[in-house]
Amino acid sequence: QVQLVESGGGLVQAGGSLRLSCAASTRTFSAYAMGWFRQAPGKEREFVAAIRWSGILIYYADSVKGRFTISRDNAKNTVYLQMNSLNPEDTAVYYCNARADGTDYWGQGTQVTVSS
Repeated sequence: QVQLVESGGGLVQAGGSLRLSCAASTRTFSAYAMGWFRQAPGKEREFVAAIRWSGILIYYADSVKGRFTISRDNAKNTVYLQMNSLNPEDTAVYYCNARADGTDYWGQGTQVTVSS
């Protein structure tokens, strides 16, 4: 069982930046692929970014490439999402995801609101 706690969401103006953090309560954090998803009002949850255990393999949704950066610190059991050049379309609840052996774990989500 893995517990994930996100933080760092908030209200920001268009063009601004936010950094999300996700702390995982597990002694085997490095075994998990970590990711970020988001869900806007009235829409389905969508993939944002993911990073493998080594930090070498990284994937981004086309909509955030060049603006968002995912990273992880295995010593701190934490994954980060640096979000730059935010626009109102990025407004959503952002969820942290941990995946291993076909099992997904989710955080409670953190709200990101971008005003125009």
